[in-house]
Order: sequence, then structure tokens, then C-alpha cells
Amino acid sequence: MIFASYAYRVLSNFVFLGLVYFTLNLLEKYEQRATVAILVLVYATMHALSGLRSFYFFQRIERLEGETRRLAAAAGEGPNAVASRKQIVADVTALRHAGEIKSYIDIFFLALVILLCVAKIVVS
Repeated sequence: MIFASYAYRVLSNFVFLGLVYFTLNLLEKYEQRATVAILVLVYATMHALSGLRSFYFFQRIERLEGETRRLAAAAGEGPNAVASRKQIVADVTALRHAGEIKSYIDIFFLALVILLCVAKIVVS
């Protein structure tokens, strides 16, 4: 299921990149092309900054995972409580890792969109 979510993320970002590419190539007047490129550039930049900000969030989650492991070891509770905490921490770690991979995919395609838009603005 995780690989399906990665594939969906890649496919949806690739479709967005293709739409931007064909839209910018079909516009003949430079003013129209530059206007559309600037609007897409603003959108892609905002979305990329949001993706980069999510890495700060993932870093905080990673710090909480380490703190939870440390507290669980120091608590000295029964084996059932320790096992359930370990399972929760493992699930959170898997979700965090999947979120990081999806953010990397998003940022990669958004960087391609930004490069495409800048190229269409610079080249007349």
C-alpha cells in the first residue's frame, strides 16, 4: 500500500508537470506565456516551501520518538505496556518515513516545474 501511495504521488506530480509543460508550449505570445509561468511559479514556490516546512515537523516527530523510547525504558512497566509502546513508536516511525519520502517526491517535481517556468520566462 505504501508503494501505491508513492506511485500515486509520482503520477499526480508528473501529470502536473506535463500540464504545465504543454500549457506553456501552446501559448504563442510571450506575455501570456510569461504570465502563466509566473502564476505557476508562485504556486510551485509556495507548495515547495510548505513541503520544506514539513521536514521541520518530521524532525520534531523524530525527536519525540527518541524521547518516548527513553521514557519507556526508564518507566519499568510491565511487558504488555512496553510491547504496545514499541508497536506505537514503530508505527509512527513508518508513517514519518513515508511522509518524508512523499515530501521528497513533491519537492523534486516542484523543482522541475520551477525550472521549467524560469526557462520559459527567460527564453523568448
